[in-house]
Amino acid sequence: MFNDFFHLLFPKTCACCEHILQKHERLVCISCRHQLPLTHFHRYNENTVKKVFYGRIPLINATALLYFRKKGITQRLIHQLKYKGNQEISAFLGNWLGEELQTCEWKNDIDLVIPVPLHRKRLRSRGYNQVEGFGKALASTLNCNYLDNVLIKKAPSRTQVFKSRIARTELKDNYFKLQHTNTVKGKHILLVDDIVTTGSTLETCASILLNIPETKISIATMAITV
Repeated sequence: MFNDFFHLLFPKTCACCEHILQKHERLVCISCRHQLPLTHFHRYNENTVKKVFYGRIPLINATALLYFRKKGITQRLIHQLKYKGNQEISAFLGNWLGEELQTCEWKNDIDLVIPVPLHRKRLRSRGYNQVEGFGKALASTLNCNYLDNVLIKKAPSRTQVFKSRIARTELKDNYFKLQHTNTVKGKHILLVDDIVTTGSTLETCASILLNIPETKISIATMAITV
């Protein structure tokens, strides 16, 4: 009864359309959930995400949960996560992708989940890494460890979404560093991030991780720009 009264006074709203959620709805209303554009890339080894990295880095597999279009419903959802403090969206998307991956045999080969890191200044100003909940939810679904102390960002950079292609390619290997590499050697790593644009950040991070002997890389993101 108290929960019903609290919900009446402080109703939760959909992270996409901001309409009041029904008691059985969580974060996103049923209508918006059906509108969110799923990619289904996990069903196909040769998919759009993997093609982004052809000739750049060797990947075992790659996937993204949603398509990201400017001013589209996915952008509204990610905006709530990154700039409005709605951290629950991260785990919500991680659990969703985790459910989708249950049909994939390759998920059983993943040993570790590692997030693309935030620089400490960005982490301090935002208060959280928007990829953390996503990565932890995937690690839980895949029954493997989540490690955020291996890949560290040394220098800050501006957001990559809709930045010019030239600006995006300016990411350098020395923006990041590795530590505790003994925990990663010989492992199949699932590298996770929020959005794939040109893939420069993920390419840089994957290239650094591949310097660790006998490692393999797959990629999973919340969305990919189209």
